[in-house]
Amino acid sequence: MKLRKYTILLSAILSIGILVTGCSGAKTASTAGNTQASDSALPKEIRLGYFQSPNGELLAKGEKLLEKKFPGVSIKYVQFDVGRDVNTAMASGSIDIATIGTPPGTTGIVNDLPYKIYYLHDIIGASEALVAKNTSGINSIADVKGKKVATPFGSTSHYSLLAALKQNNISENDVTILDMNAQDIIAAWSRGEIDGAYIWQPAQSKLISDGGKVILTSEDVANKGGVTGEFGIVSNDFAAKYPDVVKAYIDILDEATKSYKTQSDDVVKTLSSELGLSTDDTKQAMNQISVLDKSEQAKYIGTADKQGTLPQILKDTSDFLLTQKAVTTSPDIETFKKAVRNDLYN
Repeated sequence: MKLRKYTILLSAILSIGILVTGCSGAKTASTAGNTQASDSALPKEIRLGYFQSPNGELLAKGEKLLEKKFPGVSIKYVQFDVGRDVNTAMASGSIDIATIGTPPGTTGIVNDLPYKIYYLHDIIGASEALVAKNTSGINSIADVKGKKVATPFGSTSHYSLLAALKQNNISENDVTILDMNAQDIIAAWSRGEIDGAYIWQPAQSKLISDGGKVILTSEDVANKGGVTGEFGIVSNDFAAKYPDVVKAYIDILDEATKSYKTQSDDVVKTLSSELGLSTDDTKQAMNQISVLDKSEQAKYIGTADKQGTLPQILKDTSDFLLTQKAVTTSPDIETFKKAVRNDLYN
């Protein structure tokens, strides 16, 4: 089964200029501080798309760091389940800043969506994994032949599943791969409709607690060349109007990520609430992902004087997506270099 093609959908949105206030499957929540007079250099509202990923950005949300930094600005949080919905929202202009995984983000860049990358939140490790039911007969990746495995199409998990099959010389035609979001996977699992799933936290922990076991992780896939991660994107319009806000948010993410790395009781408690997991499961999820603070961005994002390694990761991802016919072309690396705002870093 191939990755879905998004080109037609995104092109249609861009060409007819549809404006929407939200997107399918997204959950919204708005917060604001006091009503002091707004600074003319600040927006009236920041619309921020996020995932329930155990990273520094989710901690920043839980600790309301953005609200504390900009008390006169309304902060609207929009929760997404899959990256393709982030692309749709960015294409329609309904969010300003968001998190997206490497495969859907690469698709967006290939399709010239109006955003740039400003931050790499994390490199995905064991926080995404192939989980199988204990009764499924799946004890290794080789055992998935003839089985039903669910994953959100176009996501980092889908990419890792397909990469794992390829790395182990298994044809995807030998597996029934089903497109489901995280909540649908949990429901299908409980009904006995699937044998396994490739999914992220917190859904992964819920499957394991309901008679599941980990077969392989995205760390295993990455060790063989299939690197995935989550990066921050900002709309071109917002970045042009409010560059200092983007830089300030980078500093907020830096603060939150450094706090995250301490794994203090307060940090774990906040993330536990955001993830809907026990503190023990939250700690485990935190240890399954490599979060990056500002000092670590240079390696991937680069600096004003030097490119990082992220453009090459995106190019490699694009080449893979082309083999899956998820994109119609894989542009040269210059396209991906231009998509990364390394100029935001001194």
